Amino acid sequence: MSKSFLLKIIAVLWIVWGLVHAFAGIITIYSDTPASLQGILDGVEPALLEMAYHPSVNAVINQHGWNLLWFGVVTTVGAFFIWRDNDTALWVTALVGGLADIGYFLYLDLGGFVNFVPGTVMTIISASAIVLSVFVYLKHRT
Repeated sequence: MSKSFLLKIIAVLWIVWGLVHAFAGIITIYSDTPASLQGILDGVEPALLEMAYHPSVNAVINQHGWNLLWFGVVTTVGAFFIWRDNDTALWVTALVGGLADIGYFLYLDLGGFVNFVPGTVMTIISASAIVLSVFVYLKHRT
């Protein structure tokens, strides 16, 4: 496969990942705390998360939503530069999306608090984009 074709696959993977995370960030910020937690922790019985939370918990959840939003925007923008064969975007996008998903995988996925779809699928998408990025870089470096 050509470098151009592989870069387009990587870009599409990051666009999907980025848009899903940006959308999740917006929903998290604009939902009340129980609904935000139920959206994030979709593997937990919703009734267990339905309670009154201190406003500081809402602030932490909103910060998480903000992080999801900017992770999503950065990876989506990076994808357009990857499409155009920019090595810097390849690495910056992999760092942002990859580091975001490491935390998700370690604390939510391995903790058993989330369902396979959509969260784990998004981790597989970002891991695939990163593996392809390393492959393209190593195969086509000058």
